Parts: sequence; structure tokens; C-alpha cells
Amino acid sequence: MRRRKFLGTAAVGAFAVGLPPSVLAADAADLANLAAKAAPIGKAERMTRIAKAKALMAANDIGALLIEPGSSLIYFTGVQWWRSERLTAAILTREGEVAVVTPFFEEPSVRESLGIEAEILTWNEDENPLAKVAAWLGKRGLAQGRIGVEETVRYFAVDALEKAMPQAPVVNGAPVVRGCRMIKSPAELALMQVANDITIAAYRHTAPRIEEGMTPADIGMIMRAATVAMGARSEFELILLGEASAYPHGSGKPQRVAKGEVVLMDCGASVHGYQSDISRSFVFGEATARQRKVWEQMRQGQEVAFAAAQVGAPAGSVDDAVRAYYESLGWGPGYKLPGTSHRTGHGIGLDGHEPVNLVRGETTPLAPGMCFSNEPGIYIPGEFGIRLEDCFYMAADGPRWFSEPPPSIDAPFG
Repeated sequence: MRRRKFLGTAAVGAFAVGLPPSVLAADAADLANLAAKAAPIGKAERMTRIAKAKALMAANDIGALLIEPGSSLIYFTGVQWWRSERLTAAILTREGEVAVVTPFFEEPSVRESLGIEAEILTWNEDENPLAKVAAWLGKRGLAQGRIGVEETVRYFAVDALEKAMPQAPVVNGAPVVRGCRMIKSPAELALMQVANDITIAAYRHTAPRIEEGMTPADIGMIMRAATVAMGARSEFELILLGEASAYPHGSGKPQRVAKGEVVLMDCGASVHGYQSDISRSFVFGEATARQRKVWEQMRQGQEVAFAAAQVGAPAGSVDDAVRAYYESLGWGPGYKLPGTSHRTGHGIGLDGHEPVNLVRGETTPLAPGMCFSNEPGIYIPGEFGIRLEDCFYMAADGPRWFSEPPPSIDAPFG
């Protein structure tokens, strides 16, 4: 048993590099399932979402909305599907009606995850699915109304829709989809809280098991095993060691844990689809004065962002506040390095990255129910980087943390 000063707890010396997943799973088997009582989103909440979409369509003069598979399809219908050349999509009308168009042979499978009442429009391999959509909308008097498309819908579907409905202008459906998804309900916030709790607990399980010589993959496997054992889905494990920590998404060069070098972990999980995104940076062994100073400045950057995130403030003003603080310390200016080369934070929910961002120039006012990451990392090319990332949500009286930021470089997990 060896003590890791950066952890303040005993390390598990039995963990050698490259342990198989079965051993890692067994080691995590005693972890409590923190997601066991998490309630998935039900039909009643989805119908509330559709009612809101209906109102937003009326407000934006949109007659119907087309959504392809992905998080927005799950959000409104519960249907968990994938994108391929064979179109499956949902159509919502401003009267609150919903249809799902899908290949004939996929209908039984699509119905399995359908969480609301909806008409199923099937098409055969020699038919045009958008012609089915056009006919269905035409029966509802929408042959000439403005048709919105969710902003990630692929061009081939948009092109086919325009040809099938030449009298119906196709417009951006973001005002409807974003207007719904950016504001999380209490049920959504509760699922995100569980995902964050699991990620923090998985960090606390993983950290004492980090050994000199381990690779990012070794550490990631421990983190993943713990996350799954606690009932969540592991979404990603980004582990950056030494100089690689100076580059926000890492380096292709070989990396191994070494004494006196930064370990940057950026990991996320999901519970019933809702995600966490938490980063921690610490030093394996004894931190230098420079590492401590940068860590403390970056941690204060989080607090500057948190204080600036007030209801009604433009989202971009949070980023502005952090950059002003960092520039006063000699970092930057702006997005220049050494300093912070990326935005202060991003929206989060069913997707790890969602609109809107805490980035310069973003004018969207912060509102209760919005959720963001807070991660104004400081990166010094050729040396190291420090990124601490915790997510927060906007309450009526200001921001609230999902995970509490760490107190010091010596106690990176609280």
C-alpha cells in the first residue's frame, strides 16, 4: 500500500498496468447502484413537451416539425433509433398531432421504444418516405404551411421534403426544438444530478488505483467499470497525461503516468439518457509551485464564471467575465495561448454538448432550467494544462452546481 499525496488516501498497489475488464468489473462490484431509483422520462412529460412545441410552432408560424433519429427524437417521442439511408423520422404538427415515418419492415422495432401515441407511416423500399409525409400533412391542411426541420436533419431529407412539398417553405426548426430542450424540467435535472453523482463517485473509486506507468486506456477502463457498476452508461473517458494536458483534446503521442506530471481526466456518464461532464486535474506525486498557481487560478476562473451566470444575463457575458479575469493575470488575451483557447462552457442535457454555449458574442439570456458546463481551462503548450469542469443549472435565483468543484490540487475529488 502506497500513499498518493495528491489524493490524501491509500492507493491500491495491487493494480498492475493492463488489467483485463473482468478484473476491473470485479473490483467495482461492491459499488452501490446509484441509478437504481432514477425515474425515466414518462409519457406525461413527453406530452407536456409536445404541448410546448405546439405553442412554439404557433408563435413562430411553423405548421409542422420534422425530426430525425437522435436526442431530439428521443426527447419528444421516446423512439431510440439510428440514422441511415432509410429514413425514420417524426413529424409534429402545431395542432399537437404526431406521426412517425419508418420503413415497413422496421415498424415493430420502432414501436418498442415509442413513448407516446403516434400514427405510424410506413414506406416500402420502392417508395419515397417524404411523399408519405407530404400526404399526411396535406390531409391536415399543411401542404402550403411553413415546415420546420430540426437543425441536425440531413440535407437529403430536406431536399426530398422540399420536392415533395413545393408550396411549403422549409425553415429552421431551432426556435421550437431549442425552445423546448434548453429549459430542463425537474425530472430532467434529477436525472442529470444522478449522472453527476455517479461520475464523482467513479472518480473517487478510480483515483486511488492510478499507478505510475499506467496509460490513459488503463485509467479509462477503471473509470468505465466503476461508472457501469453504479448503474450509468459510460459516455467517454478522456485521460491526458503530462504535456498532453496542455492540448484540450489531447495528443496522439504515447503517454504514461509519471511522478510530478499532471493527470487530466475528463469523463462523463448518462442515466436514462441525461449526461454528466466533469473534469479533474491533479499531479501524480508532488505538485510544483507553478502547477499549484495555475490550478488555483483556473479554479478561481470557475468561480468568476459561476458568479457571472445570473438569470437574464447574456450567455456570452459569462465567457467575457472569465477572459477579463485571466487577462488581468497575464493569460491570453482573448483565446490566445497560453491561456484559455476554448469557450467557458457548453449546454448539456440529453447530448453532452447542446445549445447554447457560454462563449463570446452569445446573446441568449440565461433562464431558469438551462444547464451548462463550467470549464475555463488554462493551457500552456509544451508544459501542461489544468482543466476543472463542473456543470451547473440555472435556478430562479441563480446558478446551482450539479457537482461541487474541488477545494485544492491536493484534494481534487473533494
